[in-house]
Amino acid sequence: MIKPLDWPGAPIKVYCNMTDGGGWTVFQRRLDHSVNFYRNWTSYKEGFGSPDHEHWLGNEIIFYLTNQREYQLRIDFVAEDGYASYAKYDHFRIASESDYYKLISVGRYTKPSAFTFHDTGRDNLLPHKGQAFSTYDSDHDNKDNGNCAVIHHSAWWFTNCLYCDLNSPIIHWGHLPAGQYNIAYTEMKLRPA
Repeated sequence: MIKPLDWPGAPIKVYCNMTDGGGWTVFQRRLDHSVNFYRNWTSYKEGFGSPDHEHWLGNEIIFYLTNQREYQLRIDFVAEDGYASYAKYDHFRIASESDYYKLISVGRYTKPSAFTFHDTGRDNLLPHKGQAFSTYDSDHDNKDNGNCAVIHHSAWWFTNCLYCDLNSPIIHWGHLPAGQYNIAYTEMKLRPA
């Protein structure tokens, strides 16, 4: 159970991950596509799914978490062929709902010493920095004709439209040697820096 500084609600149940020294609060997980991630603004604001399975913790609590102190971000990937890797950022913060949960900071990107399938070292989240969050009913992307959330059946910090999108039915992280859609599992998590 967590209750971030100034959080107006009751404590929230989260999943804690002990990878890489532990202390990670998981805010997104995709395992088997049993939970629909093509949802509206309110669903992404409040969160959905189950903390111990597929879920999105909720943009509102992610905002409170990332603004009470400095937080790191780690994204774990497992490819369809079973190879695993991750991307890590030394700072992650999003804005409040009044700024559409804009991705304020992703910090410095660190690739692992031995990427098993993502060996290009390409940071695909950085191009989304400064972007507001979009859902099918709340379009804040940079695309002039169309809504990226509708096009990709997702919700994300879309540009025009994406370099990565971990909430779409076909999980996307660009420039993978085996193909940018070769991802079966993702987990996004935060911990104090």
